[in-house]
Amino acid sequence: MKPAAFSYIRAESLAEALDALEQYGEDARIIAGGQSLGPMLNMRLAAPEVLIDIMGLKDLDRIEFTDDGAMAAACVTQARFMGRLELPRAQPLLHEAMPWIGHVQTRSRGTICGSLANADPAAELPLLLATVGGTLIAQSKRGQRGIPAGDFFKGMFETALEPDEMLLAVKFDAPKPGSGVAFTEMAERHGDFAIVAVAAVADQDGVTLGLGGIGPKPIVKRFDGLAERDVKAVFVGLAKSLDPQSDPKADAAYRRRLARELGLQTVLKAMERRHAV
Repeated sequence: MKPAAFSYIRAESLAEALDALEQYGEDARIIAGGQSLGPMLNMRLAAPEVLIDIMGLKDLDRIEFTDDGAMAAACVTQARFMGRLELPRAQPLLHEAMPWIGHVQTRSRGTICGSLANADPAAELPLLLATVGGTLIAQSKRGQRGIPAGDFFKGMFETALEPDEMLLAVKFDAPKPGSGVAFTEMAERHGDFAIVAVAAVADQDGVTLGLGGIGPKPIVKRFDGLAERDVKAVFVGLAKSLDPQSDPKADAAYRRRLARELGLQTVLKAMERRHAV
């Protein structure tokens, strides 16, 4: 299948991209690497009248690591972010999980912000951001605003971005000292979107658990004061409370079992990796 006809603007500056967004609004989509949006265009799940290409904007190809977290601007590819030597120390969960995202070829073109803006409920990056926390920087001609990670994902392929806004950058919060992390997923093949994905961060006060592939957006639960002896009982109860989707890949009951078993394994691994500070 091929995409519906569209006009194409290759932005020469951020100002030009924002002008086009203001002019076309809901009829326009930003494209960078195209690894998320491209398949949606081909399947006609998205049919914008105008594509605004920002990949040539070198000012948006910045990565920063600070004591507060890690920042990736709109044109940073997943492969370039993964290749930074600071990543294992600064963002251990992302370091562990990002090899599960697509394949080498798609990561070389796909951007961090593009995956987040696409908001596929089975994608790994939205789950990782929701789990570790952070802020997304939205930009329009009206100005700039920060959107907390917990408020950004609204539903399947739906975010808090306004029609005249683009995702300028994302900042992932730094983990607490001594935190242990773990990630796992079940997919039909390595590189496919997850049937169920689980991310966990265990700090000295408790555990943050993220679940992907269960509903229209990532599910994040916080368990304060969770002891290892209580983990199994917690996940039995959690699995019963979930209302997963059914699709050709898996029915709701299978996803519920995966959430229970993968969640149990992942949280215990994160707790084992936790160390005193």
